Amino acid sequence: MADDLYDVIAKKDVMVAMRDGVRLATDLYFPARDGQPLPGQFPAVLHRTPYDKSDVERSGNYGRFFAQRGYVAVYQDCRGTFQSEGNVNFLLPEAEDGYDALQWIDQQPWSNGKVGSWGTSWSGWTQTAMAALGPANLKAMVVNMSGADAHESSVRHGGALELRFLAWAFWHSAANTQRALKADPAVDAALNLGAPTFADWLARMPIRKGQTQLKLVPPYQQWALDLLTKADYDEYWQHPSYAPALFWDHFPDVPILLIGGWYDSYTRSTCKNYVGLAARKQGPVRMLMGPWTHGTQTLEQSFAGDVEFGEDAALDDFRALHRRYFDWALKGVDNREASEPPVRIFAMGGGGGYRTSSGRLFHGGHWRDEAEWPLARTHYTKYYLHGDGTLSPQEPAADGGDTVYRFDPANPVPSIGGNVSSLSEIGPLPPGVSTSTNAPWRARVEQLMVPGGFDQVEGPAFYGCEPPYLPLGSRPDVLVFATAPLAEDVEVTGPIEVKLWVSSSAPDTDFTAKLIDWYPPSRWYPHGYALNLTDSIARLRYRNGREKGELLTPGEVAELTITLYPTSNVFVAGHQLRLDISSSNFPRFDVNPNTGDPIGQERRRQGADNRIHHHAAQASHVVLPIIPT
Repeated sequence: MADDLYDVIAKKDVMVAMRDGVRLATDLYFPARDGQPLPGQFPAVLHRTPYDKSDVERSGNYGRFFAQRGYVAVYQDCRGTFQSEGNVNFLLPEAEDGYDALQWIDQQPWSNGKVGSWGTSWSGWTQTAMAALGPANLKAMVVNMSGADAHESSVRHGGALELRFLAWAFWHSAANTQRALKADPAVDAALNLGAPTFADWLARMPIRKGQTQLKLVPPYQQWALDLLTKADYDEYWQHPSYAPALFWDHFPDVPILLIGGWYDSYTRSTCKNYVGLAARKQGPVRMLMGPWTHGTQTLEQSFAGDVEFGEDAALDDFRALHRRYFDWALKGVDNREASEPPVRIFAMGGGGGYRTSSGRLFHGGHWRDEAEWPLARTHYTKYYLHGDGTLSPQEPAADGGDTVYRFDPANPVPSIGGNVSSLSEIGPLPPGVSTSTNAPWRARVEQLMVPGGFDQVEGPAFYGCEPPYLPLGSRPDVLVFATAPLAEDVEVTGPIEVKLWVSSSAPDTDFTAKLIDWYPPSRWYPHGYALNLTDSIARLRYRNGREKGELLTPGEVAELTITLYPTSNVFVAGHQLRLDISSSNFPRFDVNPNTGDPIGQERRRQGADNRIHHHAAQASHVVLPIIPT
């Protein structure tokens, strides 16, 4: 259908007052004709961002796109960022500020009382945060790759810290051009001209108050230290901005589209939000899960890391998807959105494993519509860990024994791909440019850890790897458990839990788990290919609950659950299901010093002898969601 497009008039940096008097800079894009805004009232689409609203519009052109099609597009810089007033305080202000922004929209003469929200990552958190306060005029949401419970996963994770948000504090403070933050020009210079990189600080964790460049930007330093040291689950983590899952009942009952990726940093959160909201709301609430890494443009790509899924994996036009959804939800347009399925997932695998012309493994996959999540036909199947390194549905013998390895926190297992985002650092200013104002951040941010699927072999592209670049499974601190080559295809789709019986010579330590699709040797990959699918971590002191850490008596056996991110993958006949167990995954997660000292404040490290038990009475296993073929 051809569009009869409107002209667009933009009004920039309208200062909108929040309840405490702080004013947030807001850009408005109006549909227009002959140089004048159209008369009447319109639905609005709201995007709140810490990434510079002007740059977001230049990168995606969503504001003009929506205004041309009869919406008023509203962009707002989050508190403490770019043109807005106030101080950055991580996610905490987003609930009240978002609610107040919606109230302001409702008071404008051009508003018809209907607002749709959209955005990715932090701009997804801004949506769920304000929805948790129950705003009446929020009538639709498109939440792409965002959180549900920051302490459970995405900020802290199984008791560990996802280091990406420490990285965010360093690169974003350098890129943020807010006048008040950098009233002294020396601050911007100190953050952008020769400051230590986040890679430098990774070698000297944990960071300490007053010892990094964050001391020049106290709001950033404060919340970075809070995230680092507030490990127990307490009131701090239960704010609606951090834990929208606690406030699902307060969400307005409106159409909600939740979007995620199997290699995204918010995979578990996206699925959790769907389960919780779909059970409570008429909505309708829908979920779209592709094989993507974190981002907006990544949804229009057919690959994740070193793995290709085929051209069908990519969305044709993500912006057009938003338009169709809002046309239906806000304007009542009779289009195909009303008949879309509750859940649409991309089942990865089955592509043949050849090397593409771009040098990636062709893993393949296909889209499938489902009525629910998790899938009702799932067979949750235990695969047990055995002392000889096998993984099978057969229970271990009474004398199955245990396997012990040495975990040295000074030599952590390097992260190779996976579910990560924003673990980045800021690059140098361009030649001749002296301030961040004249150097947009997108062109300067460099990834320290590349997300997605990769062969689990060390290499120069991965942080912490050193020659001779050998397979991770060859390390003495990585335990490999694998099935025999499969006689037939096996589909694993859904949530995954690893149940371990463990002991340690230390009072506290970590255990990690990683599910791998192990390709056999082929002419394209003569040594095979160990494709990471999903991973996770659990800190032993939180084995009995996340509310308060409890140290373990060295040598005492404890039961520990590691919840992996959900995934969907077809393990093809001839492949092997593989589970790697270790005690570190760095720099995806912080490294446990094994001392039991207060988290984020330790000054000592020690090695630990960590033991996995796999006999009949303490049968460590992974519970896989097998889908009947």
